[in-house]
Amino acid sequence: MLVLGIESSCDETAAAVLEEAAGETQPRVLSSVISTQIPLHRMYGGVIPELASRNHSVNLPVVLREALDKAGKQVQDIDAVASTAGPGLVAALLVGNTAAKALALAAGKPFVAINHLEGHMLSPFITRPGGLVPHLGLVVSGGHTLFIDVQDVCRYSLLGRSRDDAAGEAFDKVAKMLDLPYPGGPEIDRRADRGDPARFKFPRPMMHEPHLDFSFSGLKTAVLYTLPKLVASGNPHDLPEQTLCDLCAGVRQAIIDVLIHKAMKALKRSRHRILAVSGGVSCNSALRRQLAEACDRARVELVLPPNSLTTDNAAMIAYAGLLRARAGMFSPLETPVDPNLKLAGVPTRA
Repeated sequence: MLVLGIESSCDETAAAVLEEAAGETQPRVLSSVISTQIPLHRMYGGVIPELASRNHSVNLPVVLREALDKAGKQVQDIDAVASTAGPGLVAALLVGNTAAKALALAAGKPFVAINHLEGHMLSPFITRPGGLVPHLGLVVSGGHTLFIDVQDVCRYSLLGRSRDDAAGEAFDKVAKMLDLPYPGGPEIDRRADRGDPARFKFPRPMMHEPHLDFSFSGLKTAVLYTLPKLVASGNPHDLPEQTLCDLCAGVRQAIIDVLIHKAMKALKRSRHRILAVSGGVSCNSALRRQLAEACDRARVELVLPPNSLTTDNAAMIAYAGLLRARAGMFSPLETPVDPNLKLAGVPTRA
């Protein structure tokens, strides 16, 4: 089966082609093309929705052609077309979703609407031998942090979620306070590698609560109140470089501590022996290293996607589409986009 995936939920225009041979459970990624808008939005310190949607319209035809050419396929060769239906920026979603429906209609192929978070959640299994198996999923991205009990495709139960700022959102907002370039998460990660995580005692919100929800807004506020104590002007540019690195290290470690502690608690509660971690924050170097150590101690299998599949991409959309298509779960062309699309039947954010 050949599946074409399209992703345009935020500021990445992406297309990918996946192929699964008969009788196999691990697909081949024939192509995965991403056109990023980071340089465009960096001057504004974040994504501007109108600019994102306009540039998706410009970039998508080129990205689609490149993805098909790299895969050595034509639209007529595709067995199903999958596209993100939400959550995301509504105008951005419409560009990729409408194009996918038009291709499916013109080629007479079935269409599959995909939840963006489902794509992230399943992405670690694209490269895992044996394919999708029951597991605990931890999605850690710019807009969401959540635990999902995964039994099979479309058999998901939400165990915990962000109540306010997600982990990636906290990284980005702290980076903005420190006037670091957008996107802030990778900038904090780089500086944290040179810092002392023990210098600043930042809070670990909700780490010891009995539930599996998250809250990172208090951490962001703690950084805000710490800055004036370090430099009279409150200007982060007046901070010594080492202090800036120590701040980044402290923030990173606080987030990691919460994620790992909650993950171990969620594993015990769900009784899963496999933890799959995905989303943009899952490419954080220290998080990957410390998660591996914690899972090794707990004798739990850790499944991580390669870094190329952690941020928004179309290979994860194509994979989710492949699993749904294999199960005969196709979508009507009238299926609308939904910027607040639910996963596991409930909102993923408060």
